Amino acid sequence: MACGSGGCSTGSCSSGACNKLNTFDWLAEMELPPHQKPFDIVEVRFKGTRKEFYRLPAQVECYINEQVVVEAEHGFDIGTLSLKGELVKLQMKKYNRTEEQGDFKKIIRKANEADTAKLKENQELEVPTMYKARSIAMELGLSMKLSDVEYQGDRRKAVFYYTAEERVDFRELIKRLADAFKVRIEMRQIGYRQEAGRLGGIGSCGRELCCSTWLTDFKLVHTNAARYQNLSLNQLKLSGQCGKLKCCLNFELDAYLEALKEFPQNTHLVLDFANDKSYKLVKTDILKRIMWFAPKSEMGGEWLNLSVKEVNKFVEQNNNGIKPELQYAKPEQAKQVKVELDFQNDMGIDSVTRLDERERQKNRNHKNRSGKPPFNKAQQGNRNGNTPQANAKPIEAKSPQQLVTNSTNTQPTQANQPRKKPPFKKKFNNNRPAGNEQKPKE
Repeated sequence: MACGSGGCSTGSCSSGACNKLNTFDWLAEMELPPHQKPFDIVEVRFKGTRKEFYRLPAQVECYINEQVVVEAEHGFDIGTLSLKGELVKLQMKKYNRTEEQGDFKKIIRKANEADTAKLKENQELEVPTMYKARSIAMELGLSMKLSDVEYQGDRRKAVFYYTAEERVDFRELIKRLADAFKVRIEMRQIGYRQEAGRLGGIGSCGRELCCSTWLTDFKLVHTNAARYQNLSLNQLKLSGQCGKLKCCLNFELDAYLEALKEFPQNTHLVLDFANDKSYKLVKTDILKRIMWFAPKSEMGGEWLNLSVKEVNKFVEQNNNGIKPELQYAKPEQAKQVKVELDFQNDMGIDSVTRLDERERQKNRNHKNRSGKPPFNKAQQGNRNGNTPQANAKPIEAKSPQQLVTNSTNTQPTQANQPRKKPPFKKKFNNNRPAGNEQKPKE
């Protein structure tokens, strides 16, 4: 994902998705005092979540988010400058590094076009290398999972990251990999959380994983964190993509523990009231400080929602042997008020169905133009050869002889006569001569 805000050039991405474990440099626009020299140690980011510290020589001038060539054990590597200045001191303090330590490697130069092209070739080789290494590990029967591969900038060394539950003897695997890829092989074991951080992904909340964007230290997560927050102990819902408990269970745990100090410690709490009424605790809302109680003897009775202060007051009275009277007012149901909406005719429109009436009028005019008389219910009997009468008498039953005489004497009326088709007229195109006629000679 790229950021369209333009903040990456200043080292601060507003969307938080342009790189992993990015750091906002809030001291970038502040000038140093005249007598103070700039801090010569910078932070360089590599593939995944790997970051290291290097010394920046005075003759090399580079800025944040620029690719640089740095020293390596056997050769050189290519990375991206992620942080420089006074803020690097705080990052070093997080990783327990000090300026007096002399094991910092140096930045050689800025990366040129040839270095950038080589880095791109290395990235294209990582996927086929990982697939082939996995097939070799399966042939050897090793109980390990190769999750990622990273080539050094000069392609002299390849680091394979793997996860395994037990110790694995991969000496034969290193020989096979060195013969296949012709590079130095380094096997580095990581945990399941580090694996998820290197690969990245989208969590159940719809955002990128915390371990791949900003989380650097992984703390232990217990199931008690879910119990304190009244979450269901469902392993599928509480586990992340790494298979372990989600790290976000610890984010709000302190707020819940602070709020739980006001609640009674008894989880099976029962309140006794006058007239032999008892209510048992059913549910609690920790953040709203509300507790729900259901009748102990009745099934499906009405619940009571009491605040924490009221519950502590009733518990204290029950401990002193007092059963208070239950004075619980039912919440009044909101009366449903019918709202009549008054629509105003601002445009002067009389009817909403005006377009339908106009369409019907068009259809009637079109029928009148075709030569047919407009349809009238009073003339419906004339079409069938009968004249409608106002006081129509019931039809009398006739004998078969009368039917025969009537059928022979009757003459066809004009309505019963078949319609004659109009004579066919051939249409000619005056602009084009007929087929038998010859074109006039010019």
